[in-house]
Amino acid sequence: MSINTKQLENILQNFVRSTSGIEGVALITPDGLPLASNLPNTMDEERVAAMSAAMLSLGERIGSELARGSIQRIFVEGDLGYGILTSCGEDAVFLVLANSSTKQGLLMLAIKQATNTLRKVLVAVEEESSDPSYVSLEQERNLGSSLRI
Repeated sequence: MSINTKQLENILQNFVRSTSGIEGVALITPDGLPLASNLPNTMDEERVAAMSAAMLSLGERIGSELARGSIQRIFVEGDLGYGILTSCGEDAVFLVLANSSTKQGLLMLAIKQATNTLRKVLVAVEEESSDPSYVSLEQERNLGSSLRI
């Protein structure tokens, strides 16, 4: 499986450039590994990815405990802006950091469009893999958790 990280980075760069109020974005595996990002220089990509995975894990647990179904989006609002974590298929989540002046409706629409584009790239990668030994990140996660003692 070959992920075109340049293509993912270009999509993220275009999103930041074309959407007002965006301070940073990252595409992350549910396990907390960065795939691509366009974050401010003051932020550590690895740390942001790990925190995003923790947020996703907790959100999934809350969704389950409160019988809300599978989580589509986690929204954090602070004094200085928003952090939005959105599902981007089985193998990735899309983190968007926006300032507080960003219009939420426009932001959600832009995120929806970007995740659709990112999903197409990620699905194309999975379809490319005709190797019968290919294991998706979701399958790998499930296998790993079943092997824990």
